[in-house]
Amino acid sequence: MKIKIVGIFVIILLISGTTPLALEINFKVEQQLENKFSITNKPVFPLNGPFMKTFGGTDDDYGWCCQQNIDGGFIITGITYTVETGDYDVWLIKTDNSGNMVWDKTFGRTDNDGGISVQQTTDGGFIITGLTYSYEAGYDVWLIKTNKNGNKMWDKTFGEINDDLGYCVQQTIDSGYIIVGYTFSFGAGKSDVWLIKTDKDGNKVWDKTFGRADDDGGVSVQQTFEGGYILAGYTFSLGDDDYDVWLIKTDSTGNIVWDKTFGGPDFDEALCVQYTTSGGYIITGRTESFGAGSGDVWLIKTDSSGNKIWDRTFGGAFSDWSECVQQTNDGGYIITGGTISFGAGESDVWLIKTDSTGNTIWNNTFGGPDFDRGNYVQQTNDGGYIITGGTSSFGAGKSDVWLIKTDINGKSRYNEINRPFLNFFQSHPSLFPLLQKLL
Repeated sequence: MKIKIVGIFVIILLISGTTPLALEINFKVEQQLENKFSITNKPVFPLNGPFMKTFGGTDDDYGWCCQQNIDGGFIITGITYTVETGDYDVWLIKTDNSGNMVWDKTFGRTDNDGGISVQQTTDGGFIITGLTYSYEAGYDVWLIKTNKNGNKMWDKTFGEINDDLGYCVQQTIDSGYIIVGYTFSFGAGKSDVWLIKTDKDGNKVWDKTFGRADDDGGVSVQQTFEGGYILAGYTFSLGDDDYDVWLIKTDSTGNIVWDKTFGGPDFDEALCVQYTTSGGYIITGRTESFGAGSGDVWLIKTDSSGNKIWDRTFGGAFSDWSECVQQTNDGGYIITGGTISFGAGESDVWLIKTDSTGNTIWNNTFGGPDFDRGNYVQQTNDGGYIITGGTSSFGAGKSDVWLIKTDINGKSRYNEINRPFLNFFQSHPSLFPLLQKLL
């Protein structure tokens, strides 16, 4: 592997089957003072409509979450390595609807910090959650509120001496916020699911932990129509000999209404859950218990009580995984993640479109000779899709934030390149910079 991101972001960015359990907060960053942090904001494959953009300096940068804004542009959060502090910082990037950077902001102090989830708020600003080590209490959940220009209005930390992390944040109907992640500081086991409710100013209203004696954690949360919450994550405490998908439904004050586990004898986890128009839930993640390879994309549809209606696996002979699922306008689903079984390089971004019952309509891969992966996908207002993640095949550094905009069929200029022509360059990695210039 050519990338040397370490600790939490090494494992998430580079291993084939990403697991929150692998988020061992162990940054051992190599201080690279020669890093000259300069943003590259040029399309990898210029095109009106669909586009690909990279953002980053000469070191490690990564996009974790992106969403389309009310102005048609996009907001991205992730991490950036900055030479000024010698550590990772939260990175917030605002683009226009063609993916051109409008502004960017970093948040962090003298230690490692990172942004994992971002959402535009009703006042036009943004809410971010992730983690911070800069407050000298172990890794803590970090909640940051900005205005529409990305300037910080306030921030809050949650946690104690052990490691705690916020994985997902959503604004709630009362204008407050709900955060899910995991905690080693509280709860019953090694790590527990941690659900935190705040008011509009980020002050904690209540929090709940869920788990038993072993490792458990939450990675996705969404408020449901009746005011409760649906959470997805993983559990070893309740699993079938290994980690299992854990789906938890709570009421409006965080008390469990019901919970369900899904899995087999090997490692299984959820990485995203969404409420569907049918009243049930759609879950995606990774399974080693089922499917064709050493790890497959797993898509699970449940009813409103969490009972499984159907499930599907997608993958080949090697390791494949998903990070995000969203319901599409036609009632089907769009999934993104990574694949080693297919594509052009060591791992590629994988985009899968299904119908309403989880049958594949089409799938596309994006990537070069090195490690590339998708972490978040959303359908855009033109019917296409926006993806963010990381690329070490393109851009200026070891890894860069990658923003990919596709048409309604998941196509970009990359998919239209003559395959033998592309194969030639992929078999000669040293010539890949020339390919970028030619395109």
